[in-house]
Amino acid sequence: MWTELLAYASLAASAFVSATLLPFGSELVLLGLLQQGYPALLLWLLATLFNTLGSVLNWYLGSKLSLFQHKSWFPFTAGQMQRASAQFQRYGQLSLLFAWLPVLGDPLTLIAGTLGTRLRWFLLLVACGKGLRYAALIWLFPLEFS
Repeated sequence: MWTELLAYASLAASAFVSATLLPFGSELVLLGLLQQGYPALLLWLLATLFNTLGSVLNWYLGSKLSLFQHKSWFPFTAGQMQRASAQFQRYGQLSLLFAWLPVLGDPLTLIAGTLGTRLRWFLLLVACGKGLRYAALIWLFPLEFS
């Protein structure tokens, strides 16, 4: 029982962290647990939920980011913020379906928060994209890896 709980907790933690701006991946944890015989549906639900929650953290941080634009340590120039805003507005909220993409997805969720994307639309789009990614991963890598 403790082993199962630890396995699920490791997937949840890895999915959450991999959705933040920290470099990490949850795919190997998911596939490893799948290979060990854990139920695919439960793994999919956990990975999708916690990866989406990690993106919500980015959204929240983005929503508070503008409070610090006047600070000298702020990592982005006003021009960079305007360009990012223009790109996001150009492609629209539907671009959040691609929040699962490596390198681009995490900043995308941060920008969505900065630009005031409504949380309900953010959740819907991000969860759909991430859920589809994990479903494809489970489908593409069946239990037999050899």
